[in-house]
Amino acid sequence: MIIDCHCHAGPGDGLSGPWDSDAPLQAYLRRAQTAGIARSVLFAAFHSDYAIANHGVARLVASDPQRFYGFAFVHARRDRGRIQDMVRTAVERYGFVGIKAHRLDSRISGELCEAARFFGLPVLYDPAGEVAVAELLAQQYPDVNFILPHLGSFGDDWAAQLALIDHLVRHPNIHTDSSGVRRFDLLQQAVRRAGPHKVLFGSDGPWLHPGLELHKIELLGLPPLDAALITGGNFLRLARLA
Repeated sequence: MIIDCHCHAGPGDGLSGPWDSDAPLQAYLRRAQTAGIARSVLFAAFHSDYAIANHGVARLVASDPQRFYGFAFVHARRDRGRIQDMVRTAVERYGFVGIKAHRLDSRISGELCEAARFFGLPVLYDPAGEVAVAELLAQQYPDVNFILPHLGSFGDDWAAQLALIDHLVRHPNIHTDSSGVRRFDLLQQAVRRAGPHKVLFGSDGPWLHPGLELHKIELLGLPPLDAALITGGNFLRLARLA
């Protein structure tokens, strides 16, 4: 079963670009079906109130629970003091299986990591190139699994992506996803050096084409069992669904 671990969805309330506006899934789902993607992990676009945004994502997940998983998006600074309650709602009411955060909102916090530890959830945290945080996360929260997407930088920061590979190699709880990685040699190097168990397939849908993103994994030419880890097995393990 192929699982896309990185797809935005639901209402946005900003108008600075697609990233904080509505994220409809119609075209994405057609493309994903054609590509053979069976399930997708949904989380909100940027939003001024993630409690509202997470509720919108929960409605999408509930509309087809055999197709979608949900992650709770939190703002580490703005949601300070209520992160535990937000995550509790996401887990106990919505059935969500992870936490999402982004450095362009706020740098990750101990409060967020403690909530992940308490509920046993993986954290998908986009460091936007600040990959040195992986060292701190690995040291202080070795029992929490972190996914730093885009090989650490959607902005195609070669130095940051290269540095993240070293963290993947050294730290058992640091992982990455393949979404938006344009330097194929670095994606190939990450799998070769850190192992296929450290990389997850993601598309950054609905804005990037899931079929195109999946084809990058196919082009790695991995043995079937290794490819299966990247395209679904690793997510199921980290989300404790396997």
